[in-house]
Amino acid sequence: MAIDFDKVVTVSAAKQIAESIRAAIMDGRLKVDERLPTEDELAQRFQVSRPTVREALKRLAAQHLIRSRRGPTGGNFVASPAPEEAAQSLANATTLMVAVGDISLDDMATARLELETVCCRLAAQHRTDAQLEAMRREVERQRDPALTDEEFCASDVRFHRALVDAAGNALLGYLMHAVVEALEPVSNMIIFRVRDRLVVADLHERILHAVEARDPAAGTAALSDLVAYTRDRYGEALKRRAERAG
Repeated sequence: MAIDFDKVVTVSAAKQIAESIRAAIMDGRLKVDERLPTEDELAQRFQVSRPTVREALKRLAAQHLIRSRRGPTGGNFVASPAPEEAAQSLANATTLMVAVGDISLDDMATARLELETVCCRLAAQHRTDAQLEAMRREVERQRDPALTDEEFCASDVRFHRALVDAAGNALLGYLMHAVVEALEPVSNMIIFRVRDRLVVADLHERILHAVEARDPAAGTAALSDLVAYTRDRYGEALKRRAERAG
């Protein structure tokens, strides 16, 4: 195990141990599926207690950097990052940052427009029939007046997820997962009383038709109109809220 095992002397020993092992994983000294030493061995090498080592391992597991396996050949192993889990962790952190005000919805809308514009252009080039059909199903679902607001929000997320998937770019997909999964539910929660769902469905249909026709200019124009509509409704919702509070 290629780690320098200096004695830990600061208060946050578990954090230091976790960071040491994490650094070894990130720079390749520890390989995927490599077995870590036992808790006893780590405790002796770092000269700390087993509970401290256990806490460090919990930190690493929470970051999806290690996984545990039971049995005679079990132990803690370096994990191969699951893209879905990593993307969801990013989305959860983004949602929290929006909730506490570290990221404004206007910032999110700007980032979404810029990133999703790239996705829209790529989707017009690379989309498959299955991805078009997925987008089409969501537009049809969004026109159903019996759909609840929660179901409409879920359909909204699925539509944009299908658009991003159609771009065929793994890194954009990872980044946009946070934007779509965090921004769509939050913005829907704020504007659902003042938006017209049919307007949103119409804008989604414009995007769909543009991607289907391999027309990136029309697709990005429709996307820009959608973000502008969402921004306007957000401003209207905040104004109404202030009037009620007054």
